[in-house]
Amino acid sequence: MDIRIDRSKTYQQLEGFGASGAWWAQCVGGWDHIDPVSGMPARDRISQLLFSKTQGIGLGTYRYNIGAGSAQSGKGDIENPLRRTQTFETAPGVYDFSRDENAVYMLKQAVKDGARDVILFVNSPPERLTKNGKSHCDKGLLPKENLAPHNYRAFVDYCLDITEHFLREGLPVRYLSPVNEPLWLWNGGQEGCHYRPKSAGRLLKVFAEEMDARPALQHVRLSGLENGDIRWFNKSYTRSLLKYDAVRRRVDSVDIHSYFLPFLPGPLFSDRKAFLRRFRHWMDRRWPGVAVKMSEWTHMQGGRDKGMDSALVMANVIYEDLSILNVTAWQHWIAVSEVDYCDGLIYINLADRSFEMTKRYYATGNFSKFIPSGAVRVQIGSDDPALKLLAFKKDGKTTVIAINDAEREKPLTLPVPPGTAVTVAITDDTHDLVQSETQTAAFTLSARSVTTFVF
Repeated sequence: MDIRIDRSKTYQQLEGFGASGAWWAQCVGGWDHIDPVSGMPARDRISQLLFSKTQGIGLGTYRYNIGAGSAQSGKGDIENPLRRTQTFETAPGVYDFSRDENAVYMLKQAVKDGARDVILFVNSPPERLTKNGKSHCDKGLLPKENLAPHNYRAFVDYCLDITEHFLREGLPVRYLSPVNEPLWLWNGGQEGCHYRPKSAGRLLKVFAEEMDARPALQHVRLSGLENGDIRWFNKSYTRSLLKYDAVRRRVDSVDIHSYFLPFLPGPLFSDRKAFLRRFRHWMDRRWPGVAVKMSEWTHMQGGRDKGMDSALVMANVIYEDLSILNVTAWQHWIAVSEVDYCDGLIYINLADRSFEMTKRYYATGNFSKFIPSGAVRVQIGSDDPALKLLAFKKDGKTTVIAINDAEREKPLTLPVPPGTAVTVAITDDTHDLVQSETQTAAFTLSARSVTTFVF
C-alpha cells in the first residue's frame, strides 16, 4: 500500500504536546527515594520520563494548578486528599511561596528536563473569595456560580501575583487559564467553579485589563475557556471569550477539552467526528485565523488499562483532533495516576511508592517525541480508509504517524528515494516505542499499533 504525501498542501502549525501536574505532583514531588532501575530519585525519573526528549517522551508543556486552599482548610466534600490543593495566600495580597512545595518541585523539574512552556490553570478561586467559602459549588439541581462579580478583581490580583512570582523564578510561564470547565456543576469531589458564558467572559475581561497594566506580564497570554465537552456550549463560551477587544488581544487560541461524555444516546449525539467538523467550520467562518487547542483529555474509563486497548482509543482521539479540528496543541489531563482509572500515562502505587508504565505513555511518545514544535501538518493519504495517517514537516524532515487499529498486519510503502535513512518507532502489544534505523521504503505495520516514521 503506497503512502501519498503532498508537502505543498499545509494545515496548522503544531505547538506541541503536554500534560497536567494536578492531583499527583503534590505527592510525587516528595518521592526523593532512589528508583532501583534508573538509580535516580523517583520523582526526578518520573519527570525525565515525561519531559526529556532523550530520556523520555519529550512533552513540551506543563500545566500547573494554582490551588484554592482546600488542603489547608479541610472544607468541602472532597474525599480524595490528592484532589485538594494548597494556596500560597496567607492573607489578602500576602503569600507564602514555600507552600505547595512538592508540586512546585515537579513544575521546576519538568522545566529542567525540557518543558518549554508552563500553563498556570485554576479550578476554583481561593476559598476566601467564593460565595460559600468552599472550593466547589453548593449542591443543587441547577448550576450555581460561586464567585461574585465584586470579587473578580481580587481573584485576578491573586492569580496575577502568583504568575509574576513564577516569572521572577525564571519559569517559562506562557499562559494563564483562570477558568476550567465552566459548564459543569462542580458540587463536590474536587475543586471546581461553575460560570455562565457571560460571567466567564466578563471575568476574563478583568483579567485582560489588569494584565495590560502589569509590564511583567506583557508576554503572558490568557487561555480559555476550557469547556468540558466538545458537544455542549462550545460556541456559547467561545463567543463570550472573544467578545471583548481586550480579551482578544490577550488570547491566541480557543482552548477546549476533547471529552465526549455519554450523557445522551443515539446517533445524533454519538458522532464525535461530526461535532468536530461543525465546530471547525464554525470557527473558520466566525473567527478565521483564531487557532483551536485541545487542553485536556483523558480516557474516561474505569480500571487500570495499561495495554493497547486504551492506547489506541487515545491515539484515535489525537488523530481526530489534529486532522479534523486542526488543533495546534494537544494536552493530557493528569500525567500520573494513583487510582484505578484510565487517566494517567504513568501509574503510581502509594503503598510502596513505585511506578509503572502504560502503553498510553509510549503511544503518546509516538507523537510528542518525534513531531517537533513548529512542525506544519501536511496532506497525506493512502488507498486504505481504515488506516489513520498524519504527516508533518519541519527543517527538511517529514514525520509520519500511522495508526493501525486492525487485528492484522498491513503493508506500507513510504514515498522516499532508495537509500533514504528512515527512523522508525513502534508501539504495539510487544513493543514500547522501540526505535530502529533503516534505509528501506517498504514496511509492515504490526496489528494494533502506532508507528512513527521520520525521514
